[in-house]
Amino acid sequence: MLIVLALWLATGVRIVKQYERGLVFRFGRLRSAVRGPGLVLFAPVLDRLRKVNMQIVTMPVPAQEGITRDNVTVRVDAVVYFNVLDPARAIINVQDYLFAIEQVAQTSLRSIIGKSELDDLLSNRDKLNQGLEVMIDNPALGWGIHIDRVEIKDVALPETMKRSMSRQAEAERERRARVISADGELQASEKLAQAAHAMADTPGALQLRLLETVVEVAAEKNSTLVLPFPVELLRFVEKLPAGEVGRLRDTLARQAPATETTVAH
Repeated sequence: MLIVLALWLATGVRIVKQYERGLVFRFGRLRSAVRGPGLVLFAPVLDRLRKVNMQIVTMPVPAQEGITRDNVTVRVDAVVYFNVLDPARAIINVQDYLFAIEQVAQTSLRSIIGKSELDDLLSNRDKLNQGLEVMIDNPALGWGIHIDRVEIKDVALPETMKRSMSRQAEAERERRARVISADGELQASEKLAQAAHAMADTPGALQLRLLETVVEVAAEKNSTLVLPFPVELLRFVEKLPAGEVGRLRDTLARQAPATETTVAH
């Protein structure tokens, strides 16, 4: 008899883990106290213990297909993070709170797709995540469930839309490249105009620039330089002393030993 009594008492002992809470039902009626972690004693025949997990649950939402507000067909999937706040309401108010949260998440995701434009789904996900979280959290509060966060994972586009977006991005990059090139040409023309005005005010600078150009071209071997020689340069050279003219000729010869130079005047 004592052995039977001991076995009966042993069947009325359960261990509730730290992340769980226990609900005791006596003849189908919930007893008021929620059992915390540790040993839980109850009458084996009269009572029934139901454990509820209080950890955060990660629930993937299957990809939902819908049409955005700008008439683009997309497939969007998401993930929901939630946990049980009130074990009694989570067990009593809804038959299966996991299935209920999944269904609410799917319908809310479809609703968000229909209210949003494609650009918002691609670049403004933080705002959509907040709106989706509010839509799921409203019914979940009545079930004793707290929605921790909701994240849109991926947005799948049709292949035709991907090609159109690729062409649009390529055209935009081409436009920017042309604008930058045209801006560079404008700045270069302004600098050349300033240089032309400076050389017009100082004729000697133009002659020196011509000599520098001859030296630069002469640095390339096996080349022929056809140089239209202005008369003003000859007059400039005539004014130089005889020793300066010789040194200038020697300098040009050393700079371009393998260059054939044809002078037209």
